Amino acid sequence: MEALALQHKAEQNRELRERLMQLKKERNAIILAHYYQRDEIQEVADFRGDSFLLAQKAAETDAEVIVFCGVHFMGESAKILAPNKTVIIPDERAGCPMADMVNVDGLRKLKAEHPNATVVTYINSSAEIKAETDICCTSANAVKVIQSVDSEEIIWVPDKNLGHYVQQFTDKKMIIWEGYCNTHDMLTLKDVVEMKAKYPNAQFVVHPECRPEVVEMGDFIGSTTAILEYCRKSDCQEFIVGTEDGTGYQLRLDSPNKQFHFASKFLVCPNMKVNNLKKLVKCLETMQPQIYVPPHIADKARSSLERMLEVK
Repeated sequence: MEALALQHKAEQNRELRERLMQLKKERNAIILAHYYQRDEIQEVADFRGDSFLLAQKAAETDAEVIVFCGVHFMGESAKILAPNKTVIIPDERAGCPMADMVNVDGLRKLKAEHPNATVVTYINSSAEIKAETDICCTSANAVKVIQSVDSEEIIWVPDKNLGHYVQQFTDKKMIIWEGYCNTHDMLTLKDVVEMKAKYPNAQFVVHPECRPEVVEMGDFIGSTTAILEYCRKSDCQEFIVGTEDGTGYQLRLDSPNKQFHFASKFLVCPNMKVNNLKKLVKCLETMQPQIYVPPHIADKARSSLERMLEVK
């Protein structure tokens, strides 16, 4: 019975993939997928990446339509950087709880209290917040962005865990917003200690969105892309992975002979996982839901994203 169900699913996916190829051609579309997406989405993507790489790709593409398989703020960033393109996402409910933890009124109040501070905002934020921002960053370039800023005072929004990590690399005063990533913040010290005892030969690679005490345990600390690169190049054959479980797809692809153990079974972002192959095909058929960012917000937000892309 189970074998039949799997066979049916495989056949259905094959048909969906064929339809997808046809639609992509018709629409002159490119599919961008975040590393946290389901395997079936990553398999058909033209480009897989973290939020920084995907933002760059969106800014550069010749395609008329960008299908962004990620969460809402990523689609917004693509639309801001490529205003003349049509940007669609498979499911508009794919939000980001961390991005929702900061609001414009609260940020404006903080800016008024610290008039000389530069606002550095993590890309995991809404277009409205980016419009109130001097420069954006991602986990991949956060330290470089902080170091590129002239002022001695930084308002850091919205991820306190990443802010705490970045703080170690600067003498600047950082005023850190109290947001966090629900998924990464779930990983506890106890989880890591137990996994290290279970897999004593494994190295622990960890994302800086995790709690400070968890990050301190890392043999390697870095963005999703940095973790993938480290695991690919490392001589170590076994890893405990402290980031979202969708990265398993690329890790296994890069290093089929290495072993990867996720540090917790809860490292799953429910928002990233709402997208699936069926929804992806449907959004290209209907060209909905489309991402819209009001021009006055997009113009302000664009400068903060473009400044980030200029940091080398």
